[in-house]
Amino acid sequence: MIDLRFSREVEAARQEGRPLVALESTIITHGMPWPRNFETARQVEATIREAGATPATIAILDGILHVGLEPDQMERLARADGVRKVSRADLALCLAEGATGATTVAATMIAARHAGIEVFATGGIGGVHRGAERTWDVSADLQELAQTPVTVVAAGPKAILDLPRTLEVLETLGVPVIAFAQDELPAFWSRRSGLRAPQRLDDPALIARAHRLRAALGLPGGQLVANPIPEADEIPAETLAPLIEQAQAEAERAGIAAKEVTPFLLSRLLELTGGRSLEANIALVLNNARLAARIARSLAEMA
Repeated sequence: MIDLRFSREVEAARQEGRPLVALESTIITHGMPWPRNFETARQVEATIREAGATPATIAILDGILHVGLEPDQMERLARADGVRKVSRADLALCLAEGATGATTVAATMIAARHAGIEVFATGGIGGVHRGAERTWDVSADLQELAQTPVTVVAAGPKAILDLPRTLEVLETLGVPVIAFAQDELPAFWSRRSGLRAPQRLDDPALIARAHRLRAALGLPGGQLVANPIPEADEIPAETLAPLIEQAQAEAERAGIAAKEVTPFLLSRLLELTGGRSLEANIALVLNNARLAARIARSLAEMA
């Protein structure tokens, strides 16, 4: 049996049938330094509450899967060193060993499904890495979207990825990719990617209805809702492109591969943008949290 623990706030929302939004915990442990990580995590939760839903930050503490963190638990996680970054492949191992782990997109989706949470807000999803024709480096997030019935609200795939190939894989896997209120796929820190989104919806209630209809049709998997970063906070794609190329070249020269690629690239881009990428990241996560709460409210109204 999975030892699944709900925070007091999440348990009350479950009992009362109030809308819930899942949140990952790698943004706390691997995304930014103390105390900015703790402050941002609390801000994201507060944003979801203000939008009429209940936040459920997911993490593993001492082998127990927590859905919703008490303030002291979140602070403990934010201050901790050596926390595992847990995905589908090592989620069960982390639980079995009684370890502490932060959940990635894939692991958060799995935990959300077990907890009965239908909507998850994150920053950006993983995907097909540049050079994947040589390295076969493809994120587990894509397979999870094809298998696990959770609607994921993100600012699109991370801009460091091969976006055309990521879209192709999502199409092959049958994952709906829905741009919110624009025709173009957003690219994380940038509103524009140069790629037309497969689908567009402007109403959170329609996104919620599509989620429920997938289940009614017996279709596996979830939906990816690509929510563009607010215009005032974006870093234009033409500004980022040469910086991403530089960071990618540095990673290849250093022999950085597998799970270490994304953290290296994000860290290097933080330096190359003079901190702008971090501020944009926070802005887009908050924006995604608001939209996820609206979708969760629509789902709760359908119940």
